[in-house]
Amino acid sequence: MEKESKLFSFAKVYRDLTEVLMDHKLAALGDAYINFAYSLALSKNKGQPSGAKVRGSVLAEAFKKAGLREYMPSRVSRHMLADAAEALTVYAWLHSYLTLEESVAMLEKTKNPVEGFTKLLLTVKDRVKF
Repeated sequence: MEKESKLFSFAKVYRDLTEVLMDHKLAALGDAYINFAYSLALSKNKGQPSGAKVRGSVLAEAFKKAGLREYMPSRVSRHMLADAAEALTVYAWLHSYLTLEESVAMLEKTKNPVEGFTKLLLTVKDRVKF
């Protein structure tokens, strides 16, 4: 059975991966998490505070490279793939499968954001079980 979040009572328990990927409210929270983690990684690399917004095309490409496309309906936009990446990442954080520090570390070690987010999504895919 899926472990419930101890910190966040609003964090739902899902039956399968597709439910997580299709949750638009989770994706909205995931958008903030992704941008925050990426901004922290950039700040560490630059040695000064830096804020950034991750482009949807970067997340969509990483989502496909991580082999997660098969869990989505057949006809989806690049925007929907990016939303799914955001939803899954924040889901993993909410349920303690991933820490913010781990996310930042993975993103700061790669020069190419697609590679960093692919590694992050592969880690999440490996850890989250239904």
